[in-house]
Amino acid sequence: MFNFKSLLANPFAKMVYYKLQKQAKTAVKDQQVILNQLVKVGKGTQFGKDHGFDQVTDYPSFKQAVPIRDYEGLKSYIELVKKGTPNVLWKGLPIYFAKTSGTTSGVKYIPISKDSISNHINGARNAILTYMATTGNTAFAGGRMIFLSGSPELERVGGIPTGRLSGIVNHHIPAYLRKNQLPSFETNCIEEWEEKLEKVVAETLGKDMTLIGGIPPWMQMYFDQLVAKTGKPVKDLFPNLQLLVQGGVNFEPYKTKLFETIGKEIDTIELFPASEGFFAFQDRRNESGLLLNTNAGIFYEFIPLAEVHDENPTRLSLGEVQLGEQYALIINSNAGLWGYSIGDTVKFVSVDPYRIIVTGRIKHFISAFGEHVIGEEVEQAILKVNNEMGASVVEFTVAPFIQQGEGKSYHEWFIEFEKAPADMHLYSQKLNQYMCEKNVYYQDLMDGKILAPLQITSLDKNAFINYMRSLGKLGGQNKVPRLSNDRNIADGLTDYIKK
Repeated sequence: MFNFKSLLANPFAKMVYYKLQKQAKTAVKDQQVILNQLVKVGKGTQFGKDHGFDQVTDYPSFKQAVPIRDYEGLKSYIELVKKGTPNVLWKGLPIYFAKTSGTTSGVKYIPISKDSISNHINGARNAILTYMATTGNTAFAGGRMIFLSGSPELERVGGIPTGRLSGIVNHHIPAYLRKNQLPSFETNCIEEWEEKLEKVVAETLGKDMTLIGGIPPWMQMYFDQLVAKTGKPVKDLFPNLQLLVQGGVNFEPYKTKLFETIGKEIDTIELFPASEGFFAFQDRRNESGLLLNTNAGIFYEFIPLAEVHDENPTRLSLGEVQLGEQYALIINSNAGLWGYSIGDTVKFVSVDPYRIIVTGRIKHFISAFGEHVIGEEVEQAILKVNNEMGASVVEFTVAPFIQQGEGKSYHEWFIEFEKAPADMHLYSQKLNQYMCEKNVYYQDLMDGKILAPLQITSLDKNAFINYMRSLGKLGGQNKVPRLSNDRNIADGLTDYIKK
């Protein structure tokens, strides 16, 4: 498999890796430089004039000038940009809008500027080059690669090309990788996920696939289709498959089944991309955490999770964070996002260099009874009980059940098992026990007999896929939330079960 591309990749990978290593040592200093650069450009924008950027001289004065906002808070500015008004959030006009679905805002239009596009393009590239430099494995560069992504077809909003981020990035794949890329442009443009998946399977069977990327549940659907069509494990179909590049959700709950379907374990690289920017990637094979992208046009801020809904929360720069603390991630970017809460929570597992793990979503939590349960806790609890009892899970979500009559309220877990436990009652008991160990507030509610132990609703095969299909959200970047503080998803699943 070793070929000319593999040979050329090695020195380039080492050069990029060396540069990233140097930047990791100057992260705090680089962040200050980026803040100064952002404010300097921002002074000439409508946002900068509205927020007194001419008076901003340092981070404390920046915090005074710029409040924390979500998409709704910036929407009035983005609407002006959509009308073709220049110099609103950033100089000129964006070169793209990344179109994404919001849970409260409907469709969101996230600006991507000429200055910020390199952040999106180089993030995944740097992750793969770092893998090459640290493992010495460059052979896969000569094979065929697939990134399960959104359509590269773009519409125009206010004259600005608009589409899914993965489709936008598809237009910027280097020419030297185009010949390696699958599926075809025509197949990638298919909007309907299941139709697209059939075409992807047809185009990739018989090809020398060496790298596959995407969100884990959609990679699993692709692999399942391959196995259903051929009756063979993936490793027999793609004997040179060496690397999975994944992100978007926690990989751990999916890992066992993915490797079982492949027929062997292979290397993986985890990414932390979003429409708002490429934030971090896995830079070490055997160490926890993703290296924060600290020198790519984004100034980061961090709000302690306990204060995230406060009117004036504590705002910390990179040099002020503490290991092990839960933070809401706030960004200021060279696309014109200012004090922008992206909705994700992170925790630092290293500060030399700065490495994070993504622990959940601000809006994906349960605190119907004051328990403050987050995604990291439910994922770790279910992973532990699965390992102990030899069970495996396709997908799951958790919601509060508030008892209206007699009896106590509880957390309801909707679980689609790949391999169900032999003793469901014991499984439920252990899962509840591990939730108590993970969350002291949940433990207190159990001890005080305010909550009943969790209950499991076991779902049939493909229940989540069918549910997402019924919502028109099958495929692409759509994901089932692990946690909800209401019953919207739970009731939708319950209605599906009844039907």
